Amino acid sequence: MTTLPGVIEIAESVKGGKVTANQALADCLQRIDSGDADTNAFLRVEPDVARQQAQAVDDAIAAGKDPGPLAGVPIAIKDNIVMAGRQTSCGSRILEGYTSPYESTATERLLAAGAVLVGTVRCDEFAMGSSTEHCAFGHVGNPWATDRVPGGSSGGSAAAVAQGLVPAALGSDTGGSIRQPAALCGVTGLKPSYGRVSRWGLVAFGSSLDCIGPITRNVADTAAIMNVIAGPDRRDSTSVDTDPPDYLAGLEEDKPLVIGIPRQHRHEGNHPATEAAMEEARGIMESRGATFVDVDLEMTDHGIATYYVVATAEASSNLARFDGIRYGRRATIEPGESLEDLYARSRGEGFGPEVRRRIMLGTYVLSAGYYDAYYKKALQARRVIHDEFTKVFEQCDVLLGPTTAEPAFGIGEIADPLTMYLCDRYTVGANIAGIPAISIPGGFADVEGTKLPVGLQLQAPFLGESTLLRIAHQLQKATGHHLCSPGH
Repeated sequence: MTTLPGVIEIAESVKGGKVTANQALADCLQRIDSGDADTNAFLRVEPDVARQQAQAVDDAIAAGKDPGPLAGVPIAIKDNIVMAGRQTSCGSRILEGYTSPYESTATERLLAAGAVLVGTVRCDEFAMGSSTEHCAFGHVGNPWATDRVPGGSSGGSAAAVAQGLVPAALGSDTGGSIRQPAALCGVTGLKPSYGRVSRWGLVAFGSSLDCIGPITRNVADTAAIMNVIAGPDRRDSTSVDTDPPDYLAGLEEDKPLVIGIPRQHRHEGNHPATEAAMEEARGIMESRGATFVDVDLEMTDHGIATYYVVATAEASSNLARFDGIRYGRRATIEPGESLEDLYARSRGEGFGPEVRRRIMLGTYVLSAGYYDAYYKKALQARRVIHDEFTKVFEQCDVLLGPTTAEPAFGIGEIADPLTMYLCDRYTVGANIAGIPAISIPGGFADVEGTKLPVGLQLQAPFLGESTLLRIAHQLQKATGHHLCSPGH
């Protein structure tokens, strides 16, 4: 399979008349038809709806109108971001067959920009997972080795982009769910600052942590999508009420920077290839005039505990609405059984084991007698983590570290939930603090003769996406790791 053109390349070709939006879509659909069986990334492909959207772009061009900055670009959408008249299941039986009556802000803005939304991709149920093994409709394989996980929870988004089925996908990130699969699949994934991209239409997991962001093959394409989806939204009360900059405009700027490397991210458990990726990045940036400093994020090892108390508490509250009455799966009960029996049976049949585990944990930490000991304490730790990042950014412009300690593990290899949760060690901090973070391809590890990607993570102060994208773009141009693809 030849390399799929990127977001910017497709949009320029469509607007320049080299190809039509329908032709670009046909190429994408052919790729999905011939390649998706390998990874199982797509849950639903909707060619008829996509063709209507592509035709609207071609009609606009024929009429001499501006089709938008993403004209004809095929994009996949994670299965927890709603689209009007299209199914959204969040990878869960409890929402099986649910059709959304409204459009999310992010997809609404993509459509207004001329993008073509080809379908939905698999994710961990309700975005709860680090491997996309917890989808009720089948797991996703990593394009580099299909017996290994693609990461999670946006594993379908990352796998579809890495395999070249689509040039871009939307994912969501509550504790690393964009960056971690981007790292394990060898693509680029951005978690924006909290509130920079509207959450309207994102089915809630942890409302104070959730973010929508793009997954693409390169940083420039990520910037192009951020130019469309970022910005204030009156329908989201947590939306940042300032207009974003032009993220593409500053990519080529070359300013001296101070880059911090957290001591706690140089962990003995890191794979040697991850350490090598960091050293390569350091050498490149030092040659461009960057200064490196060692910094401390002493709360790193408390981040997982803090996150899994706050996130599960919010999940317990958010998922209470799925009761089998208002919408979603409704179980059958026997005459004489109570409303509570209906609730319990509907949720028991509809929710998978990982979601049930997190709901129970969240309910426990919010319960009388434990609220102060766990939830209140986690909120206090969250403030300390936030303040620690703020203090560190007084010493440096950005932070550099690994996205994950290890490359992709085998499907079914990690059965212990606590071990799985530790996969998010380096990513949860950005969600807790609300700051932006990006994962870019950092090189490759040789694992038992298999070539597997590793990722580098950059983090910046709140609303510092432009700086992240600029540095990541410079690193990509210097290394070329993002140009590698499975099978090449």
